[in-house]
Amino acid sequence: MASKENKTPNMSEKKIQQKNNSSSTPTTPLTQKTLFSFFKTPTTASTNSSTLSSSPLQPSPTLKKTPSNSGSAKKKPGKYDYIEIDDFDDDDNEQEQFNTPTSVGSGRGARNVKADDVPLTTISFSTPAKPVTPVTPHMNLEPDRSAENDNEGASQLGARLARQKRIRYDESENEDENGNDVAVASSSRMRTPTDSANVTPTQKKRKTLTRKSSQDDDDDDYVESTGENKEDAEDEAMDATEVDDVEDYEPKTSRVPKSASSKSSDKMKHLSGPKHGSHFMEPKSSLLNSVDKKKDRDKKFKEKNDDRYRWLQDIRDAQGNPEDSPDYDPRTLFIPKNAWANFTPFEKQFWEIKSTHWDTVVFFKKGKFYELYEKDADIGHREFDLKLTDRVNMRMVGVPESSFDLWANRFVANGHKIAKVDQVETAIGKSMREKLESAKSKKEDKIIRRELACVLTAGTLVDTSMLTGDMGTFCMSVKEHCPADHLPPSFGVVFVDTSTAEFHLVAFDDDLDRTKFETLVMQVKPREIVCEKGHLTQRTTRILKNNLVNPLWNALIPEREFWDDVTTRDELKFAGYFDTKKKDEKDNEDSMDVDEDGDRAGEDLWPEAIKNALNKPLLMAALGGMTWYLRSLKLDTELLSLRNFHPYDPIRQTTSLVLDGQTLANLDILENSHDGSANGTLHQLLNHATTPFGKRLFRKWLCHPLRAKREIDDRLDAVEDLMECQDAQDVFRARFAHVLDLERVISRVHAGTCKVKEFLGVLAAFKTVVETMQELTPWVDNFKSKRLRLLFETFPDIKSKVNYFDEAFDMAEVDVDYQKLNTIIPRPGIEEDWDKVNAKIRDIEHSLQDHLVEMKKKLRSNKLVYKNIGKERYQLEVPKEVKMPNGWKQLSATTKVSRYWDGTIHNLVQELQEAEETKNGLVKGFQARTYARFDEHYVEWLDAVKRIAEIDCLLGLARASTGLGEPACRPEFVEEGDSVMEFEELRHPCVIPGVATDFIPNDTYLGGDRPNIILLTGPNMGGKSTLLRQSCVAIIMAQLGCYVPARHCRLTPFDRIYTRIGANDNILAGQSTFMVELSETSRVLREATPRSMVILDELGRGTSTFDGYAIAYSVLHYLATYVGCLGLFSTHYQTLCREFERCAEVANMHMAYQVDEEQHEVTFLYKLTSGACEKSFGMNVANMAGVPRRIVDAAEQAAAKFEETHRLRDTTFAVADGDARPALPLTVLSDFAYLMQAAGLDAKVDHAGKSVEHRLSEMEKKQSQAKVIRRIVEGLKKMGRKAGEA
Repeated sequence: MASKENKTPNMSEKKIQQKNNSSSTPTTPLTQKTLFSFFKTPTTASTNSSTLSSSPLQPSPTLKKTPSNSGSAKKKPGKYDYIEIDDFDDDDNEQEQFNTPTSVGSGRGARNVKADDVPLTTISFSTPAKPVTPVTPHMNLEPDRSAENDNEGASQLGARLARQKRIRYDESENEDENGNDVAVASSSRMRTPTDSANVTPTQKKRKTLTRKSSQDDDDDDYVESTGENKEDAEDEAMDATEVDDVEDYEPKTSRVPKSASSKSSDKMKHLSGPKHGSHFMEPKSSLLNSVDKKKDRDKKFKEKNDDRYRWLQDIRDAQGNPEDSPDYDPRTLFIPKNAWANFTPFEKQFWEIKSTHWDTVVFFKKGKFYELYEKDADIGHREFDLKLTDRVNMRMVGVPESSFDLWANRFVANGHKIAKVDQVETAIGKSMREKLESAKSKKEDKIIRRELACVLTAGTLVDTSMLTGDMGTFCMSVKEHCPADHLPPSFGVVFVDTSTAEFHLVAFDDDLDRTKFETLVMQVKPREIVCEKGHLTQRTTRILKNNLVNPLWNALIPEREFWDDVTTRDELKFAGYFDTKKKDEKDNEDSMDVDEDGDRAGEDLWPEAIKNALNKPLLMAALGGMTWYLRSLKLDTELLSLRNFHPYDPIRQTTSLVLDGQTLANLDILENSHDGSANGTLHQLLNHATTPFGKRLFRKWLCHPLRAKREIDDRLDAVEDLMECQDAQDVFRARFAHVLDLERVISRVHAGTCKVKEFLGVLAAFKTVVETMQELTPWVDNFKSKRLRLLFETFPDIKSKVNYFDEAFDMAEVDVDYQKLNTIIPRPGIEEDWDKVNAKIRDIEHSLQDHLVEMKKKLRSNKLVYKNIGKERYQLEVPKEVKMPNGWKQLSATTKVSRYWDGTIHNLVQELQEAEETKNGLVKGFQARTYARFDEHYVEWLDAVKRIAEIDCLLGLARASTGLGEPACRPEFVEEGDSVMEFEELRHPCVIPGVATDFIPNDTYLGGDRPNIILLTGPNMGGKSTLLRQSCVAIIMAQLGCYVPARHCRLTPFDRIYTRIGANDNILAGQSTFMVELSETSRVLREATPRSMVILDELGRGTSTFDGYAIAYSVLHYLATYVGCLGLFSTHYQTLCREFERCAEVANMHMAYQVDEEQHEVTFLYKLTSGACEKSFGMNVANMAGVPRRIVDAAEQAAAKFEETHRLRDTTFAVADGDARPALPLTVLSDFAYLMQAAGLDAKVDHAGKSVEHRLSEMEKKQSQAKVIRRIVEGLKKMGRKAGEA
């Protein structure tokens, strides 16, 4: 009911009104109209300009409120639309009017009034209103906040709506029977522009952006509401807002208005005439006032917090080291003791976590939002344009809880680490905890408890929703021991794919160039590096920096963080990661014995890979560094306890074709040399696996092709079997095209962090696995491949387990943490606690219904009903005419009804909420127990996944083989005899006929009855490098178990491919192009065997002509005579071809061409042809490149003179022309020396072949010597025949 004072204004108010009515007619400012559109004004004014008069006695036009169309869908306002804010009840959807003192309306809501009876809330115009200007975000309009507190909320609402870009305009949860919103009383923490207690029967609640109350966050309980902390209390009372705009979210910083009377005139006071005679605030003064207010607010915030946070101006780590100190630890922050004393409990809670994660962006959970403070807020504002404001004495930005994964991904993609701090209790849980605890005096107990949930980094992501690719992402821990820079190092390396919890352990001794380590880095491509601070050598660091793109570095403190082998052993033992039984009590003495026998008993349960590493200190130290780092990320238990540890060998010399890091890079196996992507790579060409885990397995296959003939042939049989079963391929791809990444998700089930939806997806996927294997069984009997048949015949029996989980629980929609979620619940009669809490909830609900019946009798009204509005449920709705007892608490109201709680309802609702909180815990507990039962069979689940992955890879190879086009063939492997490689009509696999039909295939024959090495020449751009690469790629495809793009392929299994292709320098390592070239060549000379394939492209070009020629000459002779490997050696040294014409192990060949001497043009035929190329035609290439013709002509003349001079001095030309007898070359003299040493005539002779022979057994040495002698004799015979012909 409106008070009497509300009907009759005082004398001063009458005078002001009369003065306003008698004044000249002002034009309504645009700002005034804009604000008017926000504050209780209809968006449409029904006026008739012909009836308007300038006389103050003329009736003013009547503004009519546009009736709402409740049947139409609600339309979300546009970016520049203003919003209708309704404040008066639309009783029965009637049309309302704002009437002037003398206006007489014809509608149902119109009435005649006297001027003296009109309250100041009435609004009069003496001129027609101009079109309202929409508020755009850049206008930043804000009403004057200098008025009473009642005006402040509405003013800030208008300014806030003017500033925000994209928000959700949700109506309140409180509605009357007609669907109209109703204001909530002061017991609700919902913020409205005016005090929510000022509600009259003629008002309805505003349709406006509201900050919904969240009982999840009750941090305001601990803040005093008096003194200087009053502002903090008001700020922290705003716990959660539901806003759709994740980019421009701005928490509200307006203060809670003071309580005011419930008069309609007070609520509308800001729309009355201003105190100084003008109708509304002027736009200019409004903007200036807004700016002044903002400056004043910033000044107060600065004055209040500058001293409290003065220590942030001098950043130091926890040990007190400044940022420019070499010992500075960027992960920690020093906070002085006096600062801790000044913190509020919430600030203390935040800085306890932030001080140990200073280099990490901390997402701090508050209600329905994650908030970032201080330094983290600056990052969010600077890099992602999140709205920056101040809150709880700190700068702050925030993002909604529902979009955390999105924002975490964006921060991680920008190179940041993310710490996620979650609330570990709800408001009801907090209340229940406080009841059980005896000590309630501590202020810390008054806030919601929060804990660090996890730390997310680019190399350790585990949540499937945050993983963007199917390939594994690795974190690598490196422990290096190198006594001196000139000595070879030793390594212990552990790397893990946290998404699958698969650990790999490797320890090895390396050479000075870190060949094995570089190969490992190229194979794994870790995203994150863990190492000891200051303990990696410069060469190792450069390898990591040169081969990885922006990796994350984690330099741990030696011993304290990066544990040594002894500490690692102790930590693994006491943490109990590998205990088969989960211990619930700490006093289990049998399992915690620390004597020697107990230690050994505990270690017997460790994974085999770790037990084998116990005698390798470097490897155990690397494992210790990895364990400490995962522990700091809260990932250690869930990853290590899976026991998924495997030894790893980057070379695998005895079991696979070795592809070192340089070969992987030179042949574009995993990444192309252009932009580092997978485009145009062999991996992209061949990886046709359907499942994510199949794709990851195929990458491992590609890094380690097979070497044993039996295994290669069996895989080829499997590929052929599947190529003939097109129906089986279609069935598999159809069933697994959209299956979950099972390998990743089952590790999440083990960790207990799997979402219910994903868990159900896992069960459905394994059901699909069972059905698919049964459907493919009829084809098994026709398979030739033993391995393929074994995969089907020994597939683990998981059908019974899948059926068990199908019947183990029910699906239902239940409230979990105040959200309706579809989750798993126990079936009735399975769990006693679940049945009890459900029975209790039913009893409380029955009691509430019984109480309703009782109240109907007591109040003598059958219209009493319960209404659930927001989180204040079971509000008893009573008609206005019913007289209510004293002591009832009114919660909300409409024009016709009021809603109350009495003591009984209040107690029952509280009991119901506590029971539902208990039920919430039981739902989570049942989910955890269900996951644990599923995880008991982890080994079988993983075995099934790996078998499906292998079948998927074989199907991918079958599909890749089919897609090679024609000709394509199955490679034939021979194991006995000398090495051989035969390709007929071989083309590069990336070129498919029909797409590039002009590609010229070539025949390539090496070994057997033919020379082992082709000395390849030809014009520049003639296709030499392509021939070299396609030969190596074909070998890899063949040993991988794939068809080859050739008409015929026959070869022996190779043990390693060496490549020296392209001109690369290593500036960071201080190495020139020539130095890099010779380092790689040196490795080839040391390690190549007769079963190796060697590719050398233009060796010796990085130095002077004579030095380069001499090096190329010596290397080629050594490989051909002493190593006996197969190889392709391209060069532009024509003299080199003449020197080796007499060598039986070297064949001169060139890429064919045609020359137009007149036009100075060369036509490339791209055909491998016998014989040496006489010229490289560099001048023609220069002409094609656009070098000025005058320069090309001059260069051609100079080249002719140089060539003439060289021919006079080169004896090989004299022999060819018949002008001289052939002299014995140095290679022949070297061969004679070797023969003498082999015959025992000169035991002191040191020869290059010793570097090969020292790795061989006595039998192998004798066989090698016999082969060398045979090659020397064959070479001398060939030389003799040519000499006789001359």
